[in-house]
Amino acid sequence: MNSAVNAIRSGSAPPSAGRYRDEAAKWEAVLNRDEAADGNFFYAVSTTGVYCRPSCAARTARRSNVTFHRTLAEAERAGFRACKRCRPDLPPRAEREAALVTEACRSIESAKEPPRLADLAARAGLSAFHFHRVFKRVAGVTPKAYAEATRRDRMQKRLPTGSSVTESLYDAGFSSTARFYESAAETLGMKPSAYRRGGEGEDVRYAVRRCSLGRVLVAATERGLCAILLGDDPEELLAELTARLPKATMRASDPSFEDWVDEAVRFVDDPARPEGLGLPLDIRGTAFQRRVWQALRQIPAGRTASYADVARSLGRPGAVRAVAGACAANTLAVAIPCHRVVKSDGRLSGYRWGVERKQRLLEREQDSDRTGS
Repeated sequence: MNSAVNAIRSGSAPPSAGRYRDEAAKWEAVLNRDEAADGNFFYAVSTTGVYCRPSCAARTARRSNVTFHRTLAEAERAGFRACKRCRPDLPPRAEREAALVTEACRSIESAKEPPRLADLAARAGLSAFHFHRVFKRVAGVTPKAYAEATRRDRMQKRLPTGSSVTESLYDAGFSSTARFYESAAETLGMKPSAYRRGGEGEDVRYAVRRCSLGRVLVAATERGLCAILLGDDPEELLAELTARLPKATMRASDPSFEDWVDEAVRFVDDPARPEGLGLPLDIRGTAFQRRVWQALRQIPAGRTASYADVARSLGRPGAVRAVAGACAANTLAVAIPCHRVVKSDGRLSGYRWGVERKQRLLEREQDSDRTGS
């Protein structure tokens, strides 16, 4: 966090500084309270003696009383003090909150037992109520839910190692077998022992159909769709599903499953349709992967977000590579829309099912968004 303040004080130019080179553009940014201008310059008001961020919510000053300064050090040398409302002498609020939540997440992840809310809040210097609200807004889940997901994540990683389920759950921080089994199906999509045995005992129905993107394999357990895989070769698609659940019983589609397959294919062909995909999903992944996938499902059809945007939305701005890894691990094409994640410069990056398919999906959604259908 200090590095951000030092960068502003030293006068290093942000990437978008060129947009605000003249005073007319700067004043326009102040009038619009343009958050994108924050960090590019500061404005000071002679009648109040304070300097602010362009996005400050304070009452707009007269233009004749406003001067612009490239850095906060420059504004302070001119005799102005920092506004107490927008706190331009600190990193942006979103960045401060992201750092706070990231630190809390690290505390939760490293603790054997879930830390108390009051203790986490005290370390953050906030009241329990305010900390809870900030954590949920930044992380998308409550501190308690994140702690539970972290423990389930540890358990999931330990199950395939050969230790018993009981040993693994205590190592992961569960205080009793009952607490773990209450939430195991939600996390693993199957009983813990079945997960450890590669899905042994699970019945998986599947079908391969033609679609506008080539071939699509649709597979489901009794809990919901567990795979929507895209490709060209039906045998390769089935091999991919089998490799993921090598000991599950694979059953070719039966009449009762045909409606699900039809619905999934329609959704792949038209991912922007207003009614969405009306089928339950059996989502299986680590705690972090599940958080990423949930964030992807919040990106509207026809829109995109960068890997860095997703990482910041999770309160983990340094986890860009991990976000990309979670996108690559997604096995529910389109239903979990990893095709809506692009590079920071807007270019398309790798897609598990081919960049060409990613491009076609995005174009289809954007066309639908423009026509309002």
